[in-house]
Amino acid sequence: MTNYTPKVVILAGGLGTRLAEETELKPKPMIEIGGYPIIWHIMKYYAHYGFNEFFVALGYKGHVIKRYFQDYYTLSRNMTVNLQTGKTEFHDQKSEDWMVHLIDTGQNTLTGGRVKRLQPWLQDGTFMVTYGDGVSNIDLAALLRFHQSHGRLATVTAVRPPARFGGISFEGEAVKQFVEKPQIGEGWINGGFLVCEPGIFDYLEGDSTNFEAITLEKLASAGELMAYKHDDFWQCMDTLRDYRLLESLWQQDNPPWKIWE
Repeated sequence: MTNYTPKVVILAGGLGTRLAEETELKPKPMIEIGGYPIIWHIMKYYAHYGFNEFFVALGYKGHVIKRYFQDYYTLSRNMTVNLQTGKTEFHDQKSEDWMVHLIDTGQNTLTGGRVKRLQPWLQDGTFMVTYGDGVSNIDLAALLRFHQSHGRLATVTAVRPPARFGGISFEGEAVKQFVEKPQIGEGWINGGFLVCEPGIFDYLEGDSTNFEAITLEKLASAGELMAYKHDDFWQCMDTLRDYRLLESLWQQDNPPWKIWE
């Protein structure tokens, strides 16, 4: 088991209703940041740490995600097409060394049900779970070590969400400074980036299981859930405002989550 590399589950089946402007034609994980779908950013991040086998739990417009990965090899390379013979020659052979399993987990299945449907592929050891709409600069190797150290069934990454609005600092009634969108203590929340053991399937019942409200609550009650606290960068993409923030960070050429070359 020492050489076992955890598989990564990406929950990518939700409707993304708060981003209706973008999700009418494609699922939220396919919304592009810097010309690449956010799911690509998430996978690049995991792969940087050596986690390169992915199970993408599909639902809403899953065919769009399937088509993207089916065409990835072709569209990410330079090529020469002989129009007389139809022969295609690909150049620059560098490519992602990922194994991507695209699994339909139902249109209306809740998050816990999506994980449950992947049980046949996840029985052989520790696996990771995250959402297809959030990026972070969490140290995944440290997260895995923490999980392995405590021996419980699951670890959730606890994060402090960015403030929705800038803050104002006062001296008396005078404005001292404006504080723009700090990562502040509005309380710790589930930031995704979970690590789980196959034993969690005993806490998952079916398609109507909500992973957050039911499974994690049950695990916590049983003393089987630990939290890895991450108080640095984390950002989900729930709204158009979140999307614009991530795009602006990417355009600054040094986004906090881009740790790969």
